[in-house]
Amino acid sequence: YAWDASEEYLFKAMVAFAMRRYSSKSTTQISNVLLCNVTDRVSFWFVVTDSSKNVTTVPGSEVEAAIRMSRSRINNAFLLSDKTLQFLKITSTLSPPVEPSTPVWLIVFGVVLCLIVAGIVFLVISGIQKHKKKNKESTETENLEEKVEVTLENGIPCEALDLKAGSINGVFAADDDRFTSL
Repeated sequence: YAWDASEEYLFKAMVAFAMRRYSSKSTTQISNVLLCNVTDRVSFWFVVTDSSKNVTTVPGSEVEAAIRMSRSRINNAFLLSDKTLQFLKITSTLSPPVEPSTPVWLIVFGVVLCLIVAGIVFLVISGIQKHKKKNKESTETENLEEKVEVTLENGIPCEALDLKAGSINGVFAADDDRFTSL
């Protein structure tokens, strides 16, 4: 954005605000902040003077401490961040990195452990089902073998005959009347 007289006034006001807040004195005015060597790229250096004392400038360490204390307020006034508004010789006050409440290794360990347990449960259940299915098939084949007795005559399977009740051949049963009896 364009750096004009209004922006300069806002910057001076923010520095005066930081100095007042830091020193708890109301002696710093906007006129006590001087901007020097302002360039088109918004690069300059500034000096804070103290009119209450005979000292011309406020020591740099006090100015640095005041700006460090009010850095976020200055950034917010210009809608900038520590990456875009840079003060030389004043380290940025970046917030510490966010640490999750649960360590990452514990989350990964839990996921892997759950997958292993699910795999074991799947293998056990599928084994039990196969065993039951195998037992059921073997009992069905045993029941079929018990019900049907297959006799082999000359290598040909024949049905078992109930010898007590006898057996009637249906081919000759209907033709009894046509033949003469002996």
